[in-house]
Amino acid sequence: MINRTIHIDYEEYSSAEEMIPQDRELVAAAMEAMKGSYSPYSKFQVGAALRLEDGTIVKGANQENVAYPAGLCAERTAMFAAGANYPDTPFDTLAIVGADHWVVCESPASPCGSCRQVMAEYQKKQGKPFRIILVGSKKIRKFFRVDDLLPLIFDSLKA
Repeated sequence: MINRTIHIDYEEYSSAEEMIPQDRELVAAAMEAMKGSYSPYSKFQVGAALRLEDGTIVKGANQENVAYPAGLCAERTAMFAAGANYPDTPFDTLAIVGADHWVVCESPASPCGSCRQVMAEYQKKQGKPFRIILVGSKKIRKFFRVDDLLPLIFDSLKA
């Protein structure tokens, strides 16, 4: 038997004011995107803002449906919109913010497994990592690649 360790590097901030201007802008865009949340059942709102390499920002918000699980997470609405509208433009950074009854959560909300897997596939498709910023009211975490959120990525794409 061999014991192995997975090491994850990330930065943590106490507020967006500590971040570089481009990241602050993306955090603000994710907050703005959250206004588009349709969450009458869970009362949990999520906004996502995805900056593409050319500077374009694509927003997404969670969308629920009474026919659960027919809704979709904010992260995937943003990524799928970017993939459909800007298919050849790589992702640079994805910011995600969650709120409970319209109050931003103190700790950052973390993407579900389905969203992480979609992130992994887009990262693989573009051939280079993109950053993920998880936003809470008391702390913000910035990861440098999808592998840091999903270290044992399911990968059926050929390199």
